[in-house]
Amino acid sequence: MKVLTALLMLSLVKLSRSFVPKTGVIYSRLARQIIPGQVLHVSSRLLSTAPQHQTLEELQDGEYYSDDQIIKKSHFIGITKHCTTWDSAKIFVDSIRAEHPKARHVCFAFVGGFNPKTERCSDDGEPTGTAGNPILGAINGEDISDTVCIVVRYSGGIKLGAGGLIRAYGGTARMALRAAEKKILIPKSSARVSTSSSNAGQIYATSMKHSGVVEGETYNDVGDLEVTITCDTANFQDMIDDLTDATRGNLTFKDS
Repeated sequence: MKVLTALLMLSLVKLSRSFVPKTGVIYSRLARQIIPGQVLHVSSRLLSTAPQHQTLEELQDGEYYSDDQIIKKSHFIGITKHCTTWDSAKIFVDSIRAEHPKARHVCFAFVGGFNPKTERCSDDGEPTGTAGNPILGAINGEDISDTVCIVVRYSGGIKLGAGGLIRAYGGTARMALRAAEKKILIPKSSARVSTSSSNAGQIYATSMKHSGVVEGETYNDVGDLEVTITCDTANFQDMIDDLTDATRGNLTFKDS
C-alpha cells in the first residue's frame, strides 16, 4: 500500500510539472540575468520593434566633437556637432572655415529632423560626389539626425583618386561621429513663416511658450518679418495654431 501511495504521489508531481508554461521559464531566466536598471530596456524590446533614432549630445558654444587621420600626406579632420536647423548648421560651417583659413577643402553634410528630414551636403571643390555624399552617408549610416558633420582637408600633394577620396571623407566623418556622445532623438518640426513686423513680439513669445527656437530672422522688401521656428513635433501643431491666433491670421508659410 505504501508503495502504491508513493507511486501515485510521484505521478502527480510529474503531471503538475508538465503544465508549467514555457513562457514562465523564459521570463524567469531573463529575470535572473537582468539588473533592475535594465528591465525597462528589455521590456521595450519585447513590446516594440520601432527603431530609436539618435542625435549628438549638445556641447557648449565653441565646442565640438572631432577626430582625424592622415592619408597619403593629406590631413583629414572630422568635426561634428548637434544642430537642429540648417541655419544653425551654416553658421557652424562658417566658423570652422574661419578656424582653418589655409585648408584646401571644407566639405560637410547636414541632416535635420526625421520623417521628413532635411539633408544638405557640399563637396567644396572636390570632384562631384566624392566628399559631401560620403559624409552624408556616414551620418545616415549611424542613424543620426539633427547633426552637421564637417571634414577639413589639408592636401599633401598626392592625388587619392575618386575612390580614395570617398573612403577618406566617409571614413573620417564616421570617426568623428563615433567619437561623439549620443542621445535618443526627440522628433522636431520646423517652418519658415512670414508676418508683419509688428507681430515680432507675439512670434517670439508664442514660440517660447512651446519651447520653440526662432532663427534666421530677416525682413523682406516690404518690411515683413521672416523667421524659421523649430519645436518638438508633438507640440508643433499647437504652436502653429497659437501663432495663427496671436497674429490674427497674418501668418504666411514660406519654402524653407
